[in-house]
Amino acid sequence: MKQTVLCGIDRPDRIAAVLSGARVGLITNPTGIDRRFRATIDRLTTVCTLCCLFSPEHGVRGEKQAGDHVECYTDDSTGLPVYSLYGDSPHISEEILSGLDVIVFDIQDVGARFYTYLYTLSYAMADCAAANKRLVVLDRINPIGRKIEGTVLDPAFRSFVGRFPIATRYGLTIGEYARYINDTEHIGCDLTVISAEGWNGCYYDETDLAWVMPSPNLPTIDSCLCYIGTCLAEGTNLSEGRGTTKPFELIGAPWLSAKRIADELNERNLPGVRLRSCYFTPTFSKHAGELCRGVALHITDRDTFRPFETAIRLFDLIRKTHPDFSFLPPVKAHNPPFIDLLLGTDAFRSESFDADRFLSECARACGDYAEKIRPYQNT
Repeated sequence: MKQTVLCGIDRPDRIAAVLSGARVGLITNPTGIDRRFRATIDRLTTVCTLCCLFSPEHGVRGEKQAGDHVECYTDDSTGLPVYSLYGDSPHISEEILSGLDVIVFDIQDVGARFYTYLYTLSYAMADCAAANKRLVVLDRINPIGRKIEGTVLDPAFRSFVGRFPIATRYGLTIGEYARYINDTEHIGCDLTVISAEGWNGCYYDETDLAWVMPSPNLPTIDSCLCYIGTCLAEGTNLSEGRGTTKPFELIGAPWLSAKRIADELNERNLPGVRLRSCYFTPTFSKHAGELCRGVALHITDRDTFRPFETAIRLFDLIRKTHPDFSFLPPVKAHNPPFIDLLLGTDAFRSESFDADRFLSECARACGDYAEKIRPYQNT
């Protein structure tokens, strides 16, 4: 039986108590809906004065691809101004904030540190703190549960794909994350979280909630789960399956010895996953229009599957056996390579990299992190 869950938007009494009569700016996207598929944009107009919308990466309506610049514009459906937080600046200007009482955030996150909605929220919190404005998070569950994996970010590698020392798979809801960074990063935001109710830490598709893609290349819960590890391909010349129907569940390149890689990793009996050699031709992004030899990840047991470890062992094997493999250069001059920003460390690029030692260090760091976040978890 599916678990019944109420998200923050499904708690109208709490919303009315904190927003009634307020002038509100809303940060949202297509995931901002209630249980009856009514948009948060429409729901809020019944309890407050909705003055404007703010766009994260991918746009308020979810039409932009990863990394695409988002412009300011007027929303066709509502006539409201839409201010970009993924364009020239991630900040909300003092001028805009001066005409508002509250910023509301309602976006479904995916549970991965490098997903940019986390940092759109963090900048909004800091901007509200500086302007003495309130910020309200309408909480949503973590779609990949409570498990914690990966690196804990080294602050030397802060960026818009990792600003804070949290784990790659960080195990918090978006509201819990907001409370955690508000305290640990000393943001000082006047923060209210309207918590989700009824969630016991299960996967999103084990609830009675409808899944809405939070971005164009995360269509399923399995893609979100694989993303914890295979997103690291974004820092390499491997395709992560963008431009296919299985983004982040396929990894490949025209030069990859796919069967060899799949066979060797399957011999290691990585928990909860089997790799299958395959072919695909991306329609856009890396290797667009080229036939790629690749591996497909098939999750056989979510409870034991460790996507971060799987990806580290996969990419480490490819790097050591394929001279055509390379890390991509920095996105901006004087920045670390993108793989370092995604991982929050430069350890993986070391010629002396040892996967077993690295993963043991990650496990210890995640154990310490788990203790720190425990007081902020509602379930």
